[in-house]
Amino acid sequence: MAASKALMASLTHLRPLTCAASVSASYPTRLVPQPPDLIKWVQKQGGFVHKAVKIAQVDSKGLGLMASEEIPRGSDLIVLPHHVPLKFRSPVSNHEDEPDSVLVNLASHVPEELWAMKLGLKLLQERAKVGSFWWPYVSNLPETYSVPIFFQGEDIKNLQYAPLLHQVNKRCRFLLDFEQECRRTLDNLKPDKHPFGGQEVDASALGWAMSAVSSRAFRLYGDKRPDGTHTDIPMMLPLIDMCNHSFNPNARIVQEKDTSATKMQVKANPMPLPQVVADTEIKQDDPLLLNYGFLSNDFFLLDYGFVIPSNPYDCIELKYDGAFLDAASMAAGISSPNFSAPASWQEQVLRKLNLAGGAPDLKVSLGGLEIVDGRLLAALRVLLASDMEAVQNCDLNTLKSLAAEAPLGIANEVAALRTTIALCVIALGHFPTKIMDDESLLKQVASGSTELAIQFRIQKKSAIIDVMRDLTRRVKLLSSKEKATAES
Repeated sequence: MAASKALMASLTHLRPLTCAASVSASYPTRLVPQPPDLIKWVQKQGGFVHKAVKIAQVDSKGLGLMASEEIPRGSDLIVLPHHVPLKFRSPVSNHEDEPDSVLVNLASHVPEELWAMKLGLKLLQERAKVGSFWWPYVSNLPETYSVPIFFQGEDIKNLQYAPLLHQVNKRCRFLLDFEQECRRTLDNLKPDKHPFGGQEVDASALGWAMSAVSSRAFRLYGDKRPDGTHTDIPMMLPLIDMCNHSFNPNARIVQEKDTSATKMQVKANPMPLPQVVADTEIKQDDPLLLNYGFLSNDFFLLDYGFVIPSNPYDCIELKYDGAFLDAASMAAGISSPNFSAPASWQEQVLRKLNLAGGAPDLKVSLGGLEIVDGRLLAALRVLLASDMEAVQNCDLNTLKSLAAEAPLGIANEVAALRTTIALCVIALGHFPTKIMDDESLLKQVASGSTELAIQFRIQKKSAIIDVMRDLTRRVKLLSSKEKATAES
């Protein structure tokens, strides 16, 4: 009974780790109804915040940072002292009963590709305890995230895109397995040795923490290696991480490479020293925008919970398969393709492209800035060629470049592009709905995960159609050149 009372008493000094899994709200609420003023907290910690920077609703993106008046280019926006970013650190001591040592042990079970979960454990620890230094920051975090791991099963299916479905299912399986690992590790620990003060950590809470980190953390300079380079350390940057995304940002994060430096800055002036800067004059009521990365919509939806319309970096993933390419090539009207049975000299090129051999990488893509994955384009050109000497005399980088117009001749190029167009047609056919169907559905559904799923698949189909249009235009130009050459 005494032990039970002690446990109950300890829980009164904890923040509950419950997590609402709904993503239907247009503007997710904060963890607490009226969280502390984050700007004042940063200033109290010795940080600097420009007087024109304010927290406000930014269009449909929810809360973000906005300029309340014009901010000249070159102005400091936010400066964070070194102790304000939230990082995952190894404990000073290695005693197994120390809460931080338990976190390190749990983190060792997280695969590197899901690095956000490691820092997420630290975030959960700070969320759990009353009196946490970072509570003013944590309490301002959203209560829910609109990433697919929180979608209902039907909305996961609504994504209609196998590579993303694979990643979502993989993350969900990891969270369920990691929940069991946490229980095995944390069971029977006393509350004062428990990293979460005795609270149970379930898959939903773990998913919340991983989503908070993946959508807000930055990988910045860490300790210096012996060779003079720096490690990358994920860290959460209070207030800075409220800047929304744009491929044309007006601010950017830079940092002193000297890790002994005590401050991290968000400024508005490009300077030779690493800092966070805003590259343009910021007008009144403009949001402060950072570039999260030149990413496809897969990553934006998986890690950030949004989709970018007409994303120039969006692409679709395909598997390089000889039989599949034979079918596409024949559908394009090319007779006797030999993708399934390449000649030995063609096989050598495929090995150089890592599309054949002992451990090939068969993942290729269509879309994005390349339009056609360079390895796929080179393979198409080579396997549709009959002149071994012409191929051997051609540089591999040239074969991989769409800008290198018809390096193996116009007829070969037209055949390669038509085969790629056929691949696009087949890829579109794998979606059970058409864009017009999706657009009609969007008018019927409420905002939330269903809308996000439909928007995602619309953008994937649009990316494929954009590739088809581009390649069709190139085929027409090449065909006209070939005709003009023949006539002359």
